[in-house]
Amino acid sequence: HQYQIVGRAAPTPKNPVPKIYRMRLFAKNKVLAKSRFWYFMKKLNKAKKSGGELLAVNELFDKGPTKVKNYGIWLRYQSRTNTHNMYKEYRDVNINGAVSQMYAEMAGRHRAHPNTIQIINTATLKSSECKRDHVTEMHDNALKYPVVRKLPMVTKNLRSTFQARRPMTFVR
Repeated sequence: HQYQIVGRAAPTPKNPVPKIYRMRLFAKNKVLAKSRFWYFMKKLNKAKKSGGELLAVNELFDKGPTKVKNYGIWLRYQSRTNTHNMYKEYRDVNINGAVSQMYAEMAGRHRAHPNTIQIINTATLKSSECKRDHVTEMHDNALKYPVVRKLPMVTKNLRSTFQARRPMTFVR
């Protein structure tokens, strides 16, 4: 799920009006999203959960979750040896699906744990802005898929365990 969290360091006599920060975060639930917010706030400006306050926590939803769109994700992850920056593209009906694909791919291809991945930015891309082949190959308007016509199963009394002719491996 995608969350928008607005928060700041608590007002102090030295800093009565602290700067307000807004972050878009991906997390399984609201509690983990808040935890992630304070993780980044600690890195940004020495503001911890104990010395800070949340002003708003909202879940964000996509406007058109029935149309397939192209998404670009800029991320950084910690491998066994180093920190790496990456840009990846996905096609999905919403941003949450694209991020789920990204986590699965990073786990499979790079053995990256979800807690070592930091999503820097996400964007909805036009088809002209896409760079990756596995995304651009789906942009062809003349794209066709084979029509599979499934035949009904043969009735029980006409079935046999062994047959004299070779089996047909394709569906008519």
